[in-house]
Amino acid sequence: MAEETNVKESDEYYNAVLWALQNDATTGTTATTFSPNDTVTRAQIVTFLYRYAGKPEVTGDMPFTDVRKGKYFYEPVLWALEKNITTGTSETPFSPFDLCTRGHGVTFIYRLVVE
Repeated sequence: MAEETNVKESDEYYNAVLWALQNDATTGTTATTFSPNDTVTRAQIVTFLYRYAGKPEVTGDMPFTDVRKGKYFYEPVLWALEKNITTGTSETPFSPFDLCTRGHGVTFIYRLVVE
């Protein structure tokens, strides 16, 4: 991970970041940074999980008015819905750019792994 200049081997999250990069669960925020202290959006967290799952094919109609085809998070959101990993913030919005709380993040992971 030498190219990730803001993640050092002594950082507690070094191995997790390395694993996520090597397994295509995420990329850096630029070619040389990971930005480990940045916040994560709802779109980003479901995208991480979708990539971790191997980018499975999705089908169905998108119920959310704020998630349009062509956005990087379209397939991940549809997949997360199909797998009951997430719902919208209400009936029609998913709120992809809202920050993902730690509680939401662990709930998404729990639903992927346990349920």
